[in-house]
Amino acid sequence: VQLQASGGGLVQAGGSLRLSCAASGPTFRAYSMGWFRQAPGKEREFVAAIAWGNDNTYYADPVKGRFTISRGDAKNTVYLQMNSLKPEDTAVYYCAVDVHLDDSSRDDMIAYDYWGQGTQVTVSS
Repeated sequence: VQLQASGGGLVQAGGSLRLSCAASGPTFRAYSMGWFRQAPGKEREFVAAIAWGNDNTYYADPVKGRFTISRGDAKNTVYLQMNSLKPEDTAVYYCAVDVHLDDSSRDDMIAYDYWGQGTQVTVSS
Protein backbone atom coordinates (compact mmCIF):
# COMPACT_ATOMS: atom_id res chain seq x y z
CA VAL A 1 0.00 0.00 0.00
CA GLN A 2 1.28 3.45 -0.88
CA LEU A 3 -0.16 6.71 0.36
CA GLN A 4 0.22 10.09 -1.27
CA ALA A 5 -0.75 13.15 0.75
CA SER A 6 -1.30 16.52 -0.87
CA GLY A 7 -3.04 19.84 -0.38
CA GLY A 8 -0.84 21.52 2.16
CA GLY A 9 0.30 25.09 1.87
CA LEU A 10 0.49 28.51 3.46
CA VAL A 11 -2.72 30.11 4.66
CA GLN A 12 -3.64 32.97 6.95
CA ALA A 13 -5.30 32.36 10.27
CA GLY A 14 -9.01 31.82 9.81
CA GLY A 15 -8.53 30.33 6.37
CA SER A 16 -9.16 26.85 5.04
CA LEU A 17 -7.30 24.03 3.37
CA ARG A 18 -8.30 20.60 2.18
CA LEU A 19 -5.80 17.78 2.41
CA SER A 20 -6.10 14.67 0.31
CA CYS A 21 -4.62 11.24 0.82
CA ALA A 22 -4.73 8.84 -2.09
CA ALA A 23 -4.03 5.18 -1.41
CA SER A 24 -2.95 2.61 -3.92
CA GLY A 25 -2.49 -1.11 -3.71
CA PRO A 26 -3.58 -4.32 -5.37
CA THR A 27 -6.69 -4.92 -3.23
CA PHE A 28 -7.29 -1.67 -1.42
CA ARG A 29 -10.52 -1.55 0.55
CA ALA A 30 -12.27 1.04 2.68
CA TYR A 31 -9.81 0.58 5.51
CA SER A 32 -9.57 2.76 8.58
CA MET A 33 -7.51 5.81 7.76
CA GLY A 34 -6.21 8.60 9.89
CA TRP A 35 -4.47 11.93 9.87
CA PHE A 36 -1.70 12.84 12.26
CA ARG A 37 0.48 15.92 12.49
CA GLN A 38 3.88 16.83 13.80
CA ALA A 39 4.95 20.35 14.64
CA PRO A 40 8.64 21.29 14.96
CA GLY A 41 10.07 20.03 18.22
CA LYS A 42 6.91 18.14 19.11
CA GLU A 43 5.77 14.56 18.94
CA ARG A 44 3.45 13.35 16.23
CA GLU A 45 -0.15 13.62 17.36
CA PHE A 46 -3.53 12.33 16.28
CA VAL A 47 -5.80 14.66 14.33
CA ALA A 48 -8.70 12.68 12.86
CA ALA A 49 -9.67 9.23 11.67
CA ILE A 50 -12.39 7.44 9.76
CA ALA A 51 -13.15 3.82 10.58
CA TRP A 52 -13.63 0.88 8.26
CA GLY A 53 -17.14 -0.55 7.88
CA ASN A 54 -19.30 2.16 9.40
CA ASP A 55 -17.16 5.22 8.51
CA ASN A 56 -17.40 6.51 12.05
CA THR A 57 -15.21 9.55 12.52
CA TYR A 58 -12.95 10.56 15.38
CA TYR A 59 -11.29 13.87 16.15
CA ALA A 60 -8.72 15.23 18.53
CA ASP A 61 -10.16 17.85 20.85
CA PRO A 62 -8.16 20.79 19.40
CA VAL A 63 -9.71 20.28 15.95
CA LYS A 64 -13.28 19.30 16.79
CA GLY A 65 -15.76 21.54 15.06
CA ARG A 66 -13.12 22.88 12.66
CA PHE A 67 -11.81 19.82 10.80
CA THR A 68 -13.80 17.20 8.93
CA ILE A 69 -12.51 13.87 7.67
CA SER A 70 -14.32 12.14 4.84
CA ARG A 71 -13.84 9.36 2.36
CA GLY A 72 -14.07 9.72 -1.39
CA ASP A 73 -16.51 7.74 -3.51
CA ALA A 74 -13.73 5.47 -4.69
CA LYS A 75 -12.95 4.61 -1.05
CA ASN A 76 -9.21 4.87 -1.61
CA THR A 77 -9.04 8.61 -0.98
CA VAL A 78 -9.53 10.38 2.31
CA TYR A 79 -9.89 14.11 2.75
CA LEU A 80 -9.29 16.42 5.68
CA GLN A 81 -11.19 19.66 5.37
CA MET A 82 -9.60 22.19 7.70
CA ASN A 83 -11.50 25.37 8.47
CA SER A 84 -10.85 28.24 10.87
CA LEU A 85 -7.17 27.42 10.85
CA LYS A 86 -4.98 28.68 13.66
CA PRO A 87 -1.23 29.22 13.85
CA GLU A 88 -1.03 26.27 16.23
CA ASP A 89 -2.28 24.03 13.42
CA THR A 90 1.05 24.55 11.68
CA ALA A 91 2.67 21.14 11.21
CA VAL A 92 3.51 18.43 8.76
CA TYR A 93 0.35 16.38 8.25
CA TYR A 94 0.60 12.65 7.65
CA CYS A 95 -2.03 10.22 6.51
CA ALA A 96 -1.99 6.60 7.53
CA VAL A 97 -3.95 3.41 6.93
CA ASP A 98 -4.77 0.43 9.14
CA VAL A 99 -5.28 -2.66 6.96
CA HIS A 100 -6.32 -5.06 9.75
CA LEU A 101 -10.07 -4.36 9.82
CA ASP A 102 -10.12 -4.50 13.60
CA ASP A 103 -11.21 -2.27 16.47
CA SER A 104 -7.87 -0.76 17.30
CA SER A 105 -7.92 2.69 18.81
CA ARG A 106 -8.13 5.11 15.93
CA ASP A 107 -6.00 7.70 17.72
CA ASP A 108 -3.07 5.32 18.33
CA MET A 109 -0.21 5.52 15.83
CA ILE A 110 0.66 1.90 16.51
CA ALA A 111 -2.64 0.82 14.92
CA TYR A 112 -1.59 2.10 11.50
CA ASP A 113 0.46 0.07 9.10
CA TYR A 114 1.35 2.41 6.26
CA TRP A 115 2.14 6.11 6.24
CA GLY A 116 2.28 8.81 3.61
CA GLN A 117 5.17 11.20 3.16
CA GLY A 118 3.51 14.19 4.83
CA THR A 119 2.38 17.57 3.58
CA GLN A 120 3.31 20.88 5.18
CA VAL A 121 0.58 23.14 6.52
CA THR A 122 1.64 26.60 7.64
CA VAL A 123 -0.83 29.02 9.19
CA SER A 124 0.32 32.61 9.54
CA SER A 125 -1.07 34.94 12.19
